[in-house]
Amino acid sequence: MTNHFTITLAQLNPTVGDIPGNIKKIKDVYAQHKSQADLIVFTEMVVVGYPTDDLILKPTFIDHVMKDVEQLAKEIDGNAGIVISAPWRHENKVYSTAMLLHDGKIVAKRFKHHLPNYGVFDEVRVFEPGPLPLPVEFKGAKLGIMTCEDMWYPDVTAHLKKSGAEILIVPNGSPYEVNKTHIRQQIAEQRVHESSLPLVYVNQIGGQDELVFDGASFVLDSKGKPLTELPSHTEYVSTAIWEYTPSPALREREGTHFSGEGEGVSQQTPHPASPHPHLNHLPQNGRGSFVCKSCEAAPGRLTGLESIYQTLVLGLRDYVNKNGFPGILLGMSGGIDSALSAAIAVDALGANRVQCFMMPSPYTSQDSLDDAAECSKLLGIKHGSVSIKPAMEAFDVMIKQATTESSKGLAAENIQARSRGVFLMAMSNASGYMVLSTGNKSEMSVGYATLYGDMCGGYNVLKDVYKMTVFELARWRNTKSRVIPERIITKPPTAELRPNQKDEDSLPPYKVLDDILYCIIEDEMDIPHIVARGHDLATVNRVWKLLDRAEYKRRQACPGVKISRKAFGRDRRYPITNKFTDIVTG
Repeated sequence: MTNHFTITLAQLNPTVGDIPGNIKKIKDVYAQHKSQADLIVFTEMVVVGYPTDDLILKPTFIDHVMKDVEQLAKEIDGNAGIVISAPWRHENKVYSTAMLLHDGKIVAKRFKHHLPNYGVFDEVRVFEPGPLPLPVEFKGAKLGIMTCEDMWYPDVTAHLKKSGAEILIVPNGSPYEVNKTHIRQQIAEQRVHESSLPLVYVNQIGGQDELVFDGASFVLDSKGKPLTELPSHTEYVSTAIWEYTPSPALREREGTHFSGEGEGVSQQTPHPASPHPHLNHLPQNGRGSFVCKSCEAAPGRLTGLESIYQTLVLGLRDYVNKNGFPGILLGMSGGIDSALSAAIAVDALGANRVQCFMMPSPYTSQDSLDDAAECSKLLGIKHGSVSIKPAMEAFDVMIKQATTESSKGLAAENIQARSRGVFLMAMSNASGYMVLSTGNKSEMSVGYATLYGDMCGGYNVLKDVYKMTVFELARWRNTKSRVIPERIITKPPTAELRPNQKDEDSLPPYKVLDDILYCIIEDEMDIPHIVARGHDLATVNRVWKLLDRAEYKRRQACPGVKISRKAFGRDRRYPITNKFTDIVTG
């Protein structure tokens, strides 16, 4: 007296705006799994990629989406139905819409109820909120389909439960943040404990501009126990076979014919109509329950430093490939930031698509020259060396024409950085390769970077990575295979823009700086509380002031991978002209 209901989770990497390409991905999965599955669940906005931002406001974009989805529905025949998500226009309003496609048509639509409007999310601006969703009946099962943010609020689950839902289906577009994976699962477990309903969570993977989606989809049983956990940072398709056990009340109403009718909802049933016409008339606790009987044991998820590193790799790879760059080039200084950036680039694209240049000045040490060359050799990448001394001299001539004096001090230091930036951008123009900027979050926070110099580039893979984490990632990467010379990791960081220069001549030690920055940026702590952690008041005030004054630089920085709750750009948006101060005096 059981029915089997097979659900396939399709954790895919769509590309924003590539409607034909994304639909091809959907059709490929459908063709491969339709004979084994009753239902294939795809991720949020799989048809158009996520987030689509202001593409949603373009009427012709929505026209294309609706036309292509309607055509897709005609090709979804046979046994399996699919749950997809796309923007959809209804009564001149556009909704984030989950749809069930089967038997050549769109069987049902459910609009997203809760629209996120914080951090990187701006859905209130482009979508209309939908009503609380009702279950969708398919092959005798009542599916509670709720999109992403709807899972984070108990009212949607409660409404679906009250309306008779038997299993929760959650398409997602949830981007990566350090330590966020377990938070998603905790929220899902809360919804399961509140409803006693099993839950299928399918999350997007892939890079989209500064966001990286890590997948890590999962299935929970009706007690909140994880039954399967898909790997993170990779496309993956997994199947779970569920067993539907009817309640005693249903068995009594169906009588001796239930077993035969139950066979009608096996994988061979060609139509979505319920084989139990009386199901809808039973009380919500009188229908039965779903139990997962066969869940695939997927490969393990990434955690810790490996998770961060592979997020950086995935974000860079997709940014380069989805935007059609043949490869990347970067300045290899002999320092840890450029060395780690080069290692990530090689892991993302392969050594044959990465080229680096050492651009020595009169202040570049022999150690830096040797370290840069050795790192390039270990990584197997092309390594060129071009002196910037002629450019420095040429700028001196130009400056003397305007002021009668040579450049000196900060101006002379910045000319070096800008000479390197001009050279790299010229090489980018000549080759089509994208310049990879190599500054880290600690430097970007306090403005320890040169506009139109070392800030040049199309992308920055370390943009949201603090300096101490850069060291940790370099050491972790070397445990897999030695690609970064030990001296690069252990020597004091320096920009080498003047004789015997060290970063700590201008900044607090990075261990101190990073803790202060984390308190200000990530935790929004005030200065007295930061000082109470053991930091010097003058140092905290200075860091706060540097952070505030560097906003204009960050506003002009290239995009980069987001891994924290407060990445510069879409997460943390402060005014450039700003007279508020939190500095404590006395």
